[in-house]
Amino acid sequence: MTTAWVVLPTYNERENLATVVSLARTALATCDPPVAGTVLIVDDGSPDGTGELADALAHDHEDVRVLHRARKGGLGGAYLAGFEKALAGGADLIIEMDADLSHDPADLPRLIGAARAGADVVLGSRYLPGGGVEGWSLHRRALSRAGGRYAAIMLGLPLTDLTGGFKCFRASALRAVDPDLVHSRGYAFQIELTYQAARAGLEIVEIPIVFREREHGHSKMSAAIAVEAIWRVPLLRLGSINTVPAGTTPRAAR
Repeated sequence: MTTAWVVLPTYNERENLATVVSLARTALATCDPPVAGTVLIVDDGSPDGTGELADALAHDHEDVRVLHRARKGGLGGAYLAGFEKALAGGADLIIEMDADLSHDPADLPRLIGAARAGADVVLGSRYLPGGGVEGWSLHRRALSRAGGRYAAIMLGLPLTDLTGGFKCFRASALRAVDPDLVHSRGYAFQIELTYQAARAGLEIVEIPIVFREREHGHSKMSAAIAVEAIWRVPLLRLGSINTVPAGTTPRAAR
């Protein structure tokens, strides 16, 4: 049976955690063919008690695990730590997903299905037909879409949503990406990881998703995080003479 791990990075997500874990477990149970699902919470020392709640959920459910990090170390660092633990635990598929309910756990079977169909990396895209964003101002939508297009053009990637954070990886795909080449710790991590996967010649597909603004808690986005994404993209391109290798086949999947 395919083993699928959902990695949830958390920092002050106590209000959302129980709900997102419950919905993720339910969604994993609906996969057809079935999967052996695990939800891995990676908590960065949340002062609001998120880590303690995570431990309680893991105590109550065998398919929930917790990785505690001593302090807030950035989104990228949390995901890389979670990926390492999932791979060590024998995961066949590893999914990254926000813990604030911006990503709909009901979409997990579709991401898993696309990976089972042959994709090495599956990206949930807000900007494919059928996708979208709810709860954002027109200005924020335009800024997000422009940022994604900027990164795609600069890196030569025919993808619609490089900055999204709802993704599914085959274990072999994560092993093919050298973690030492992924330096970003903020949201630029999403761009950088996909770019390194493309450079490794992996098959990348996109499926449409709807992103919803969080109802509880506060967004971790900041001006510093946005600036990091802007200046890191040219550095990624300058770090290699060639664009994406010819064997790479980013494409859309419905």
